[in-house]
Amino acid sequence: MAVPAAGLQGGEPGGVRATGTMTDRAEAWLDIEIIAFDMFGTLVDWRSSISAALARVGERAGLTADWAAIADSWRSRYQPALGKVIRGERSYQPLDVLHAGTLEEVVAEFGLDRLGAADRDELVHAWYELAPWPDAVPGLTALHERYKLAPLSNGGVGLLARLARTAGFPFDCILSAELAGTYKPDPRVYRLAPDYFSVRPDQVLMVACHPSDLDGAKRAGLRTGYVPRPLEWGPAGSAPPPPGTVDLVADDMNELARLI
Repeated sequence: MAVPAAGLQGGEPGGVRATGTMTDRAEAWLDIEIIAFDMFGTLVDWRSSISAALARVGERAGLTADWAAIADSWRSRYQPALGKVIRGERSYQPLDVLHAGTLEEVVAEFGLDRLGAADRDELVHAWYELAPWPDAVPGLTALHERYKLAPLSNGGVGLLARLARTAGFPFDCILSAELAGTYKPDPRVYRLAPDYFSVRPDQVLMVACHPSDLDGAKRAGLRTGYVPRPLEWGPAGSAPPPPGTVDLVADDMNELARLI
């Protein structure tokens, strides 16, 4: 169920819980030119993909483990590593380098020493081939008929370009935190979209499944859309509630395309 937040009009029966007409709803978004997307979790299913890659590489090395738990442990080191860069505690390094470093911590924690250098390199590059959520490609294809689309992600330029090609995302360009030399939620990352496209910040809609990402985008003046992805948190997971300042909420990318 797509839900515009207060101030955005809607009214499609069964599709939007709000007041007003479909004309009102369309006019509310006439000035949006760019839609920027978080990648990991929002457009692609990192958890299942990385679990499968760990299982493939680990079992080939003769290891048996709870690969989903190991994937979660690897991902849990993501934000702390980014935070050190944002706070200036370490210099900027591309996400591939951070992934390689945090993988070494996971190898030590779970006793995966049988993974050789080639195995570890393969796992770092598994982030280039994450499976898209089923709604991602059709939803983005529909949105691309009207809007310019780009990732706005912490992944490096090379990672995002390869991932977009593998998944089949119809992006107009690649916007990476690497271009700002920092990571989200540093406001310099969110300003990449309006700066590179020469539009006002409020002409950019940032779409993500992580409330903290949307809070950062809102502080930078972007409009925000929340798409919950409960399966990112595991088979029995539940998505966090949307931030109170979000402009709209949609079940998935197809719903987002219908809404705006």
